[in-house]
Amino acid sequence: QVQLVESGGGLVQAGGSLRLSCATSGIIFSINAMGWYRQAPGKQRELVAAIASGGTANYADSVKGRFTISRDNAKNTVYLQMNSLKPEDTAVYYCKPVLYGYWGQGTQVTVSS
Repeated sequence: QVQLVESGGGLVQAGGSLRLSCATSGIIFSINAMGWYRQAPGKQRELVAAIASGGTANYADSVKGRFTISRDNAKNTVYLQMNSLKPEDTAVYYCKPVLYGYWGQGTQVTVSS
């Protein structure tokens, strides 16, 4: 049974930082590319960042230079460090293996202006 448990969200002022974590089980984490996605109210879910099994990372243009995705294969966990947060980053954030359709419950990030 695949489980994805996101944590670390919260309310932060613009310019602040948060670090999201996603603990996984039920998949062979080390060989899977992992992604962080977000969905803002009234908008489609979008890919924010992805990291390959070997550590190569890619980012949406809107977060380049502000967000950093990383992974710890020993802990089966993927992280998203979010700096210089903006109100438009407000959304529910989800992690997911890129190639599979499993979703966790998400974690809410709210950035106040």
